[in-house]
Amino acid sequence: LGKRKINYKLRDAGFSRQRYWGEPFPMVYPEGKNYPLPIDVSELPLLLPKLEKFKPSGNGKAPLEQATDWVTTYDGHKRETDTMPGFAGSSWYFLRYMSPNCNDRFVDKKAENYWQNVDLYIGGTEHAVGHLLYARFTQKVLFDLELVSQNEPFRKLVNQGMILGVSSLAYVDVVTKTLISKNKINQFSNAKAFNVDIRFVRENKLNVNEFLEDRPDYQNYQIVNEDDGTFICTSEVEKMSKSKFNVVNPDAIITEFGADAFRLYEMFLGPIEQSKPWSTKGIEGTQRFLRKFWSLFYNDNNELIINNDTPSIEELKALHKSIKKIEEDLERYSMNTCVSTYMILLNSLLDLKCHKKIILKDFLILLAPFTPHICEELWEAIGETGSITNTIFPLFNAAYLIEQNFDYPVSFNGKVRFKINFPTNIEKNSMEQKIKEDKQTIQFAEGKPIKKIIIVPNRIINIVT
Repeated sequence: LGKRKINYKLRDAGFSRQRYWGEPFPMVYPEGKNYPLPIDVSELPLLLPKLEKFKPSGNGKAPLEQATDWVTTYDGHKRETDTMPGFAGSSWYFLRYMSPNCNDRFVDKKAENYWQNVDLYIGGTEHAVGHLLYARFTQKVLFDLELVSQNEPFRKLVNQGMILGVSSLAYVDVVTKTLISKNKINQFSNAKAFNVDIRFVRENKLNVNEFLEDRPDYQNYQIVNEDDGTFICTSEVEKMSKSKFNVVNPDAIITEFGADAFRLYEMFLGPIEQSKPWSTKGIEGTQRFLRKFWSLFYNDNNELIINNDTPSIEELKALHKSIKKIEEDLERYSMNTCVSTYMILLNSLLDLKCHKKIILKDFLILLAPFTPHICEELWEAIGETGSITNTIFPLFNAAYLIEQNFDYPVSFNGKVRFKINFPTNIEKNSMEQKIKEDKQTIQFAEGKPIKKIIIVPNRIINIVT
C-alpha cells in the first residue's frame, strides 16, 4: 500500500533580528495602521542610521528604536526597526561583487553575463544549510525572474573537514570526593570521567596545582596519583568545543611556533575534505622544517650564503620534479601532499649542499602560498624587489627530468643477480661488450659460456648461459 515519495525540507528560520547590524527592511507602517508598506524605489538603498549605542534597549525593542529621527519619516510613517539576518546579504553578495558601483541595478547585466556563477565554493559542512542552501534558493528565484543568467550560484563545491580537538579526561568519584589518575580507577566503583582543560595537560600528565587553581570546586578533593606521583589523563578525539575544554587558541600557537609553522602544519594534517585531529607535537615538525629551510640561505653565524653558480643536473631535476608535483597537487587542492613534496625537495637540496640563487628563488615561490612571511623575508634577502606574491609561478621544464643514466637489473637465466649503470644513449654493441667484461658478469657466469645477451632498453638485461 506504500508508495515512494520525496520530502523536501527548507529549515524554517525567523528572518528578522532585533539588533542594529544587518540590512534594514525597506518597509514602513502608515500612521495608525499595523500593516507594512514598501518604501518608494527612489528612497533605496535604505541605509542604517549612525548610532552611538548598539545594545538592546532592555524593554523588548530593537536598538534602532533609539534613532527617533530615522524611525519616523517625513510623512508620519514609522519604519521597521528589526534588521535582516546575516544570511540575507550573504545569499547574493557574490553577485554584487561583479559590479559594486552599479547604481541602477543590483548587478550589471553585462558583468553578470561575463562572470556568471562562482567557480569554487569552499566551506565547512555547517555551511550546507546556514549559507549554501539559502544562496541556492535566492539564485533560483532570481533566475526564475530572469534577473540572472545562471540557475546555480556555485560551479564547484569543496567541503573542508574540521580540525578536531584532543580532549583530556580525568576521573572523579563524587561520593568519596576523590580525583583519580587513569591507572587507579579500578579501585573506585563510582569513578566517572570528566573533561579537564588541555592547558594544564602535557603528554597526558595533568598539572594538578594549575588545575585546582582554575577549578576551586575541586580543591577539597583527595588526589590519587600514579605510583610515580604523576596524575595521568586519558585522551579522546572529538570536535573542538568550549564545553570540552579542548579548544586550541591560534594566538598562543602563533606566539610559540610562528604563523608560518602554524599554516604549514594545518595544510599538512591531511586531505582537505577530511576531519583531522590537532596535535601540538606535529607542529614542532613543521617548525623544524622551516629552520632547515632557513639554513639553505643563512649559516650558523646568520651570514647569507647564497651564490650565483650554475645549478647541476641533479639540482635542476629535484626542483622541476617538485614544480610538476606541486602544480598538479594545487590544482587538486591536495595541500598535504604539497607539504610532503616541499620536505623531499628540502632534503634533496641539503644533501646536494645547494645554496644557488637560481634554485632557491624558485623554491621560495613554490613555498610562498603556504609560508608567506618567511618567504617574503628571504625574497628580499636574496636581492629581489617587490612582493613575492606578485611573481610568476615557476615554469616546469620536462627536459630536466629525462634520465641521463639507468640502473639495469642484470639477470642470469631469469634470476636477477646485480645492477649495472649505463648512459641512456649508449649503443647496444658497446653495452654488450662492457657487460661481458664486467667482473660481476664473470662471477655469476661461473665459467659457463654466454649464449645470448638480451637487452630491453631502459628496462632489463638478461644473460643466457
